[in-house]
Amino acid sequence: MEPVHIIGAGLAGSEAAWQAAAAGVPVMLHEMRPAVGTFAHKTGDCAEMVCSNSFRSDDDVMNAVGQLHWEMRAAGGLIMAMADRHRLPAGGALAVDREVFAQAVTAALHDHPLIEIRAGEITELPDRGNWIVATGPLTSDALAAAIRAVTGTDALAFFDAIAPIVHADTIDMDVAWEQSRYDKGETEAEQKAYINCPMDRGEYEAFIDALLAADKTEFREGETAGYFDGCLPIEVMAERGRETLRHGPMKPVGLTNAHKPQDKPYAVVQLRRDNALGTLYNIVGFQTKMKHGAQTEVFRMIPGLRNASFARLGGIHRNAFLNSPSLLDNRMRLRRRPNLRFAGQVTGVEGYVESAAMGLLAGRMAAAQIRGGELPPPPFTTAMGALVNHITGGADARTFQPMNVNFGLFPPLDDMRAGRKGRKDRYPAYTQRAKDDFRSWLAAQ
Repeated sequence: MEPVHIIGAGLAGSEAAWQAAAAGVPVMLHEMRPAVGTFAHKTGDCAEMVCSNSFRSDDDVMNAVGQLHWEMRAAGGLIMAMADRHRLPAGGALAVDREVFAQAVTAALHDHPLIEIRAGEITELPDRGNWIVATGPLTSDALAAAIRAVTGTDALAFFDAIAPIVHADTIDMDVAWEQSRYDKGETEAEQKAYINCPMDRGEYEAFIDALLAADKTEFREGETAGYFDGCLPIEVMAERGRETLRHGPMKPVGLTNAHKPQDKPYAVVQLRRDNALGTLYNIVGFQTKMKHGAQTEVFRMIPGLRNASFARLGGIHRNAFLNSPSLLDNRMRLRRRPNLRFAGQVTGVEGYVESAAMGLLAGRMAAAQIRGGELPPPPFTTAMGALVNHITGGADARTFQPMNVNFGLFPPLDDMRAGRKGRKDRYPAYTQRAKDDFRSWLAAQ
């Protein structure tokens, strides 16, 4: 039988290899470490965790990542099995002994009769055969160049800073209002494409003071400190002058406060829809290198965001990822070269579990194709399906940035408007629906 070749033995590549082999398909798993290292990795083990040792919340009733854990366990995931076996006490989170965990994953892959691990760097992308690229944010320079060659010069982006994303239902619309600058747009929806949060002069000055004083993340050794113009952190802009932000992303021109039309805001923070469902909004131009604790304090100073809940906080790091909504089909194949699938963080998901989940799907989809079939993605009412939907079309390609799984990616419940509005009711309903639909997806294979 034709093998599937997988580039990268991180969490996504390891899970993809396990799933394909479990389906009876031979696997060639290519890993450049330890012969070719990175500044972050310390070993040549598969599934080495280079940052935290936590897979975050294991609550599969009230938490979207916990639901993702449940789905991966239900699908026979290797990563979750080894995490469960080597978990550490961590309250409601799933944390692991990272060295033992990686060694256990490596041993399981080595012991599987259908998996061959091949050492060495892959620097070209073949135009034949079935390949899964699961190289993560630290893709080697040579392979990154090869990916650019098949996707386009600007398709593989390296970003230093990303902006936070807010759950739409936590924005105070008694303070904020919907309006595009100068009411631009041919339709009413386009004319109300942004949510605007006004500031008077005192609020603006206090915000700038807090922004400049906040704790910030610095580059780690081995990372470069250059910024891309389109992703300049707001702290860097503020350091150039107190009025810089008011003449940049916070300019108040072309906007009228719907609640107080007679008052001219001194500055305005704009939020733009980040997904097709309208459940998530990103803070426009607010790329940041503030530490997470500081971000919640500073951003909640913005009128309208006093009680904001964040689907993702901003951050700063080297990150290589595809503009997946413009490049991948819903089977995670490159539209221009369908023999190439992508999985893991390189697709624009953020987090260990999300990366492994995309590997799980890529491995199953590749195996189904090799065996003469087609495997559709899970319904996007499930955690995995919501992620795949987001990266392959649900997100706006023009503003696409890496994303963790969260309930803002799930389609609303049918009876949400009938009274099920509180999180205590809404979240269990999301996860129960996801479990039912994921079981049906598995049963159909």
